[in-house]
Formats: sequence, structure tokens, C-alpha cells
Amino acid sequence: MDGEPAPGTGEAPRPARAAPQLHRRALVRAAVRTAGTATAVTAGYFLLPLDSGFGAGTVLALLAGLGLVGPLVVWQVRAILRAPFPTLRGLEALALTVPLFLVLFAAVYVVLSDSLPDAFSEPLTRADALYFVVTVFATVGFGDITPVSQVARVLVTVQMVANLVVLGLVVKVLVDAVQRSLGTRRRDPAG
Repeated sequence: MDGEPAPGTGEAPRPARAAPQLHRRALVRAAVRTAGTATAVTAGYFLLPLDSGFGAGTVLALLAGLGLVGPLVVWQVRAILRAPFPTLRGLEALALTVPLFLVLFAAVYVVLSDSLPDAFSEPLTRADALYFVVTVFATVGFGDITPVSQVARVLVTVQMVANLVVLGLVVKVLVDAVQRSLGTRRRDPAG
């Protein structure tokens, strides 16, 4: 029985298992936060004023945004390690990191398309840019929208390389944090 020592072993009491209601509540909270986070990031993208011309400031804003992803991942790893349900927290971390990463590039593509209409095979609306950035991220190839100008091709190439970093490094770091947290709990009878 949970919370009592194993009979005749003299072992410390086993931790009581969380009630199924606690698990369901945590799952619902995580689902709501995950959906809310992805929705907030996407809504923010559609509400941002993206009417400035493309230039060095746009590239610096992209680099600054990408530079914030690193500290965000560190903060997420710490949250995963402290979370009572690290797997759910890891999924929440991905639901923030990946959409944020994608809308950074989508915003730059919108500004580039507005400033240089021939940068892509067609002018990009915000929805088009988001579609394009997800297409590049998912590596399903280009269809109706392709980068045409050298600037667009360079930016898309940067996104492709950054995609590999996000998929390879960031996801691995978050998964490792979840596994480390779960492993610590298995070894620590009090956890």
C-alpha cells in the first residue's frame, strides 16, 4: 500500500501516488497553457506592426529574437526540472519555443516581401509567410511560394540552418531535461 513501508523490509515508506484526478487536472492545465501559449504567440504575430521597411534593423531584430530563444530554453529547462509532471512541462516548453521561433522568421518574411515585392515568387501576406515558414520548418519542400531574391534565399537558408539547431539541439535539451527529471524522481523515494 502506498505511503507505508513494504511489510517486513524495514524500508522507508513509499511515496503516495498522486490521485488520478491530480493527473487529469495537470493534463488539462498543461493542454490549456499549451494552446494558450501557441495562440498568444500567433495572435501577437498577426497584431504586430510590421510596416517598417526591410533593412539592417530588421536583421538585428531577427537576431535579437533568436538570441532570446537561448535564455528561454534555459528557463524552460529549469522549469522542467522543478515540475511535478516534467513531460507535460516539456511539451509546454516546445509549444512556446517552436511557435516563437517560427513567427520571428515569418515576421521578417512579411517585412521583406512588403519592401521587396520580388523577393518571393508572390507577395506574402502574414498568413502566407506563416505557411511558408512552417513549410520550410517541416522540410516538406517549396510549392507555390519560393524565395527568389538573394536576400530572401539567404534568410531562408539561415532559417533552414536554425531549424536544424532547434530540431537537433533545443528539442534534445528539453527531452534530456524531462528524462533527467524523471530519472531523479525514480531514484529519490521522497520525490
